[in-house]
Amino acid sequence: MRSTPWRLVWIGLASGLLLLLASVYFLNHLDESPPTDQRAQAATPALLARGEYLARAGNCMGCHTARGGAPFAGGRAIPTPFGSVFTSNLTPDPATGLGHWNADDFWAALHNGRGRDGRLLTPAFPYTNYALVSRDDADALFAYLRSLPAVSQPNQPHQLRFPYDTQPALAVWRALYFRPAVYQSDDTRSVEWNRGAYLSQGLGHCNACHATRNSLGATAGLDNFSGGMLDALGWYAPSLHDKAEAGVAGWSPQALRQWLKTGTTSQAGTQASALGPMGEVILGSTQHLNEADLSAMANYLQSLPQHSKPSPPPTYRRPELALRELGGKLFADHCASCHGEQGQGVAGAYPALAGNRLVVMHNPANLLRIIQRGGFAPATAGNPRPFGMPPFAGLLSDTDMAALASFVRNNWGNEAADVRPLDVLQLKSQRVD
Repeated sequence: MRSTPWRLVWIGLASGLLLLLASVYFLNHLDESPPTDQRAQAATPALLARGEYLARAGNCMGCHTARGGAPFAGGRAIPTPFGSVFTSNLTPDPATGLGHWNADDFWAALHNGRGRDGRLLTPAFPYTNYALVSRDDADALFAYLRSLPAVSQPNQPHQLRFPYDTQPALAVWRALYFRPAVYQSDDTRSVEWNRGAYLSQGLGHCNACHATRNSLGATAGLDNFSGGMLDALGWYAPSLHDKAEAGVAGWSPQALRQWLKTGTTSQAGTQASALGPMGEVILGSTQHLNEADLSAMANYLQSLPQHSKPSPPPTYRRPELALRELGGKLFADHCASCHGEQGQGVAGAYPALAGNRLVVMHNPANLLRIIQRGGFAPATAGNPRPFGMPPFAGLLSDTDMAALASFVRNNWGNEAADVRPLDVLQLKSQRVD
C-alpha cells in the first residue's frame, strides 16, 4: 500500500513522456504528401527557364557552391553558432547528388525539411522559408537542377556539436518551431504585394539573416525582420523595421529597385551600397530578377511595419578624446581623399560617412568589418565596375581601427558610442567563410 503513490507518480511520468514523444512525432509529420511518381514534368525549355529563374531567386548556387568549386556541387561550409554545416551536391550525379531523387523527394526536402532517406535536415538549409514554395515552383526548380551537368563530389558530414547533430534534437526543435505550409495569399493585399511576400519570405529567405534568433536559432516568424548579429560571419544583419538601421519605407520604390538590381543607389536623398553578405545576395540573386518581381519585393519590403529597435543599455559611452584624436589623424591619412574631409563622399563612387546610418548604428560590427576587410559592392550588370575600398587589417592595429571608427561615428553631425580596441579584437576572432 505504501508504494502505491510512487507507482502512480511513475505511471504519470511515463504517460507524460509517451504523450510528449507522440506529440513530437505527430508534429514532425505534418502536411506530408503521399508519394506520387506522376508529378515529374517534361523538361521543356520553358520549364527549365522557369526553374533556372527560381534557382536565381533563391540564390541556390551561392550556398551550394564551394569557393573555386563546381557550380551547385555543394561543399561550402555554412558556419552557425552550433557548428558548421556543409551544403549538399545538387547536381544530378547518381552517387553523390540528386541522380536518384524524384520530384516527390525534392518536394519533401523543400516543404518538409526531410531528406530522401527520411532523415530530418538541419534548418541551416532554410526549409522553414522554403516550405512556402508552391509545388509547381518546386517541380520547375527540380527539373532545372536535373538538367545541370552531373558532378561527382561526395557530401561532407556536418561538424555540429552534440546534441545539435542528433535526429532527436532536430525533431524537438522542429516540433517547437516548424510548421510546413505553402504560402497563402493575403486577400486584403494586392497581387503585387503577395508576390513580393512570397519571394521575400519563401525562396528569397530574407529573414534567414534579417531576423532576431533565440538561443536555439529560431525566429519569431517569417514576417520578422528585426535584425541580428551573424556571429559566425562577423556581420550584423540590420533591422528592416527600423529606419535607423535598414528600413526602406522612406525610400522611393525606384531607389529600392535600383539597389536590389545593381547593389547601389544614388537617388536623391538615398545613397547606399550593398556590402558583405548582402552584396553576395545581390550578385547571385536579386540582380537577375525581372522588373515585375523587383517591384513586388520593393512593395512588400516597404510595407513592413516600422518601429525603432530597442538598444541595449550602453556599456561604453565615455568619450575617449585621445582615441578620437588619433582617429582624426588616421582619417586624414587614409580616408579623406575618397570620403572627403567633411565625410561628404562622392556621389556614385565613394559613400558619404556624414549621416550614414551604417556608421552610427548601435552595433559597429559592419563598420569594423569594412575597415578590416575592405568594402566591395557587387559587380553587377547594372554596375559592372563598382568602386571599392581596400582592407586595412594588415596596416592598422586594433587600437588604430577603434580610433578611426570612433572618429567617423562622432563627426560631421554623427553621434554614436566610441569603439574599444577590444571590440575590434572580438570581431576579428569571428570565423569568416
